[in-house]
Amino acid sequence: MKKILLACAAGMSTSLLVTKMEKAAQAKGIEVKIDAVPVDAFADKVSQYEIALLGPQVKFKKDEFQKIADQYGIKVLVINSMDYGLMKGEKILEETLKEMQ
Repeated sequence: MKKILLACAAGMSTSLLVTKMEKAAQAKGIEVKIDAVPVDAFADKVSQYEIALLGPQVKFKKDEFQKIADQYGIKVLVINSMDYGLMKGEKILEETLKEMQ
């Protein structure tokens, strides 16, 4: 099972994206665990995942969060703002899975 963490300002808009990504994974027969958290929960949660995605509204935190994630060998990516805005769950999932290989 792939474990993906999404972090954004409050975790609200990202929860809709999580649902779309989970549906895309289910349609492809891929087992995933995807959780959305607000940025203040990132440091406490990241060690439980294989990769972390940041909403575009918090991309300024990438370097800070990558340093935290490096302790666990986890890559931090920023979601493309256009894909995020259009809630392209399937595309974001595909790109994330490629990065996990």
